[in-house]
Amino acid sequence: MTKIVQIITSLALACSSLLAIAEEIPLRAQHPDRHVVVKGDTLWDISAKFLKNPWQWPQIWQLNREHIKNPHWIYPGDVIVLDTSSGKPVLKLVRESVTLEPGVVVTPIKSDAIPAIQPHAILPFLSKPLLIAPEALKTAPRIVAAQEEREILSPGTHIYVQGLPDTPQPVWAIYREGEPVKNPENGEILGNEAHYLGEAKLLRQGQPATLDITQAKEEIAIKDKLIAVEDERSQTYIPHAPEALINGQIARISNGINETGSGRVVVLNRGENDGVERGHVLAILRKGANVADPEADSEHPVQLQLPDEPVGLVMVFKTFPKLSYALVMQASQPVHEEDIVRTP
Repeated sequence: MTKIVQIITSLALACSSLLAIAEEIPLRAQHPDRHVVVKGDTLWDISAKFLKNPWQWPQIWQLNREHIKNPHWIYPGDVIVLDTSSGKPVLKLVRESVTLEPGVVVTPIKSDAIPAIQPHAILPFLSKPLLIAPEALKTAPRIVAAQEEREILSPGTHIYVQGLPDTPQPVWAIYREGEPVKNPENGEILGNEAHYLGEAKLLRQGQPATLDITQAKEEIAIKDKLIAVEDERSQTYIPHAPEALINGQIARISNGINETGSGRVVVLNRGENDGVERGHVLAILRKGANVADPEADSEHPVQLQLPDEPVGLVMVFKTFPKLSYALVMQASQPVHEEDIVRTP
């Protein structure tokens, strides 16, 4: 067996105007020259080892938009090398192969590609929609009766549901309508929180249809609504800055608390209609206070608007027409409802 040879594969792909590397890309002061990818790494973590601004990951890789949407190309065991020979930082992928005999090269079998972020924090929001359009729950299929007229509906109980469509959807999530999510700018209702109660499996179609409750997180009752389960865990994205300027606010913090921090989910009052997409990274800012100029004449007070102060970063992972879910990636202070979110 000959020595292990390294085949350096540059990922320098054709850049779009957004990702042109003319933009300054500051490196971390103590950045490594290379990094060996291990299981548990994320694209965000690796980016943060090299860059001051992790959302500039696509620029340093020189990725086009199609590769931002489909980033299945980094695996445990790969080596990422920082190349500054051109005067501008570029990351390259080093993949090891073993030569068994002249002309025969065996590339190791890869495990799953590394994710953009650790998925455990967002899985409940991907597989169980906790935000619903204002009209959706009103027209959703509803429980009209239960086996043997039971009042406490637990796993194993047959339920009868009116309004279930004829499409063969096998699994349904059970919800109860919660509080509306309002736009902090004008009070518009952007969506409704859907209180997840459990799941049911379709047994027989019809009007009403028969389902069997398979999970019950909380007590389920007659009149509760059903929504088809859509598992979006296969969705992929790379953290990147929006192409256009996006200005918005945090409309709600998950679990109904007033402030939060890194690793928690927030709801933004901007969505697909505003150009927000999965992977978008936005800066969080605390609106500057309006204060009186201490040197102004008391009879002629002057108000000064202090600048907005950076608080952290969020990354969007699920979008709706008028709002979106985002994960707080960094936070130097507690994050509050109505904090500003903006293109970094």
